Amino acid sequence: MRIACLGGGPAGLYFAISMKLHDPAHEIVVLERNRPDDTFGWGVVLSDETLDNLAANDAVSAARIREHFAYWDDIAVVHDGVRTVSTGHGFCGIGRHRLLLLLQERARELGIELRFESDIPDTAIDELRREFDLVLAADGLNSRTRQRYAEHFQPDIDVRACKFVWLGTHQTFDDAFTFIFEKTEYGWVWAHAYQFDADTATFIVECSEATWQAFGFGEMSQQESIAVCERIFARHLGGHALMTNANHIRGSAWINFPRVLCARWSHDNVVLMGDAAATAHFSIGSGTKLALESAIALADYLHREPDMASAFARYEEERRTEVLRLQSAARNSTEWFEQVERYLDLDPVQFNYSLLTRSQRISHENLRLRDPEWLGSAERWFQARAGHAGSARAPMFAPFQLRDMALANRVVVSPMAQYKAVDGRPTDWHFVHYAERAKGGAGLVYTEMTCVSPEGRITPGCPGLYAPEHEAAWKRLCDFVHAETPAKLCAQIGHSGPKGSTQLGWQEMDAPLAEGNWPILAASAVAWSERNQVPKAMERADMDRVREEFVAAARMAERAGFDMLEVHAAHGYLLSSFITPLTNRRDDEYGGSLENRMRYPLEVIRAVRAAWPAHKPLAVRISANDWVGDKGVTPDEAVEIARLLQAAEVDIVDVSAGQTSTRAKPQYGRMFQTPFSDRIRNETGMATMAVGNIYQADHVNSILMAGRADLVCLARPHLADPYWTLHAAAGIQDRECEWPAPYRAGRDQLLRLAERGEGWM
Repeated sequence: MRIACLGGGPAGLYFAISMKLHDPAHEIVVLERNRPDDTFGWGVVLSDETLDNLAANDAVSAARIREHFAYWDDIAVVHDGVRTVSTGHGFCGIGRHRLLLLLQERARELGIELRFESDIPDTAIDELRREFDLVLAADGLNSRTRQRYAEHFQPDIDVRACKFVWLGTHQTFDDAFTFIFEKTEYGWVWAHAYQFDADTATFIVECSEATWQAFGFGEMSQQESIAVCERIFARHLGGHALMTNANHIRGSAWINFPRVLCARWSHDNVVLMGDAAATAHFSIGSGTKLALESAIALADYLHREPDMASAFARYEEERRTEVLRLQSAARNSTEWFEQVERYLDLDPVQFNYSLLTRSQRISHENLRLRDPEWLGSAERWFQARAGHAGSARAPMFAPFQLRDMALANRVVVSPMAQYKAVDGRPTDWHFVHYAERAKGGAGLVYTEMTCVSPEGRITPGCPGLYAPEHEAAWKRLCDFVHAETPAKLCAQIGHSGPKGSTQLGWQEMDAPLAEGNWPILAASAVAWSERNQVPKAMERADMDRVREEFVAAARMAERAGFDMLEVHAAHGYLLSSFITPLTNRRDDEYGGSLENRMRYPLEVIRAVRAAWPAHKPLAVRISANDWVGDKGVTPDEAVEIARLLQAAEVDIVDVSAGQTSTRAKPQYGRMFQTPFSDRIRNETGMATMAVGNIYQADHVNSILMAGRADLVCLARPHLADPYWTLHAAAGIQDRECEWPAPYRAGRDQLLRLAERGEGWM
């Protein structure tokens, strides 16, 4: 094949090398717009795994690269005057300039033609496509090739919020990858610093747009900008200067990071690689890793697949998964730094943990493998903050108190509809279901949404708190749980609103009944879907009646013996239908602004708080994101909703999302709703519960230790395993969980099996 590689960075050079190693007969030319010794970055970071992949592909260049690596194992975080160090992270760095020279040398040895100062205009790319069998577009972040064929590649470029500048220094950071956070007169500024050769380190300075504007960096020259950065970080630079190698750029050289995604990576005989195809934020240091490993993969596929089209298809299929995984981690990391000022008041221990786990690639137990000593000290700190000084248990087993309710741990059994009630009355099914989960070790067990009136039921199988027999059935459960377990019980009360009079969950969710439908209410006459009946827009008399139904249900819950009460104001039900503009079309004082839309829900919540005993906690569940952009409730509004709930003496907000409209487009994933809890907790100071695709003890501990929530709710795991909490404790060798006395023989066997690395099956 005759191959042209556009771009002489790591992607273009290493693809050329890999192709020559497969078949020396290939004619390959690398076209680079800059001179051979030009480079505008400083150091690059690779993992041991990537080094092993390079060695398997080309032992010669891998050995030369290894000779010039700087290795370090630690991460240091300097925050609030405290330097916190954790170990076991395994980094290695090399100067970008050195890496390019080594790859250039290897390319020449293999007979690859290198043409520097070859600036290929857009129009010349078409000619190259005709002249060469394959054109590799590794022409960087601002790829002309990607732009030339944009209708085929369909790029999606998201310019991120923070400003950063890429600098270097002769100050040594040879003992740790170091993050430094400095508070200035204009806001926080932080640095990412790491060594890449004997006497030089990368020093990336970053800050928010507001801080950047306040400093006036945009009007400064590079040297003026550097002088300000030297002043900010003077006590960390040890008298050394900061340096730039971007003198070709006018102005201060600060930029915003662009996240690049492309729908396709190939078009006819042109294929994208490296930053031209996808970018990964510098805070996880994986851009060069992606480029090198993609080069290895594509060269391999081109020699294994029957034709070029098949090789390109395989390349996209196989590499896209890895790229998207890294981009997901990079997005999490990017967003953490964009929102870092939310966390800078955290204790240095918790701040360090939050930083280390920001991308979700490092979990709680993974940190234990890396640095058990530091994690153990962090767990002791968490327990001490929870009033359990001297304990070294995992965060999920820290106590928690709301008003007079003391929980043994932070695990919550989420509300999960059972659809087994008869005329609103809980049955033996409910007694067994909730009793089993209370015996299973969770600190707090929720009932499913318990409706405040017959018309407020979601389905005919939903339980209620509106008749004496309902109260008696719930009291039987509360009495048993309090007598036999340490668990506490929370009654979640609500009204179905526009989603009422629908089928059982295992029939057709949210679809109207085939017969026997009852009239329904909502903020406005807006049907849940075209198939559902149009609700009556509530009048003042309806509002008064329903408010009193909530109050009556709260009083029944108190007499039944519940420890905590939650008002359901999420998921498109009645109170949620007022909060979201998707269903609230009112033109009176209950519609329009967020303040107006919250008016009636707050009337209900205040009335419930007044009826509910002052020593018992009150929670409210909200949908923090309608998943329809600015047309619905946004995470910004969710923070304001939480502030209004705080003012109404709500003790904790149960932070869910979505289910308010059929138009919603949720972004699913592990712990996908936890960021909303994180934001509310750390911007308002209000206690929160995290929910949504949380299913491992690792998830629970990571959320709690990072300060993203105070309690963690798990739903489906508790359907599959009522004893999830006890089993999770055994899995991490926690012996302090209280098991029911008749089950202790099972506990002992489970602990013995866990010690040997075995399970039940």
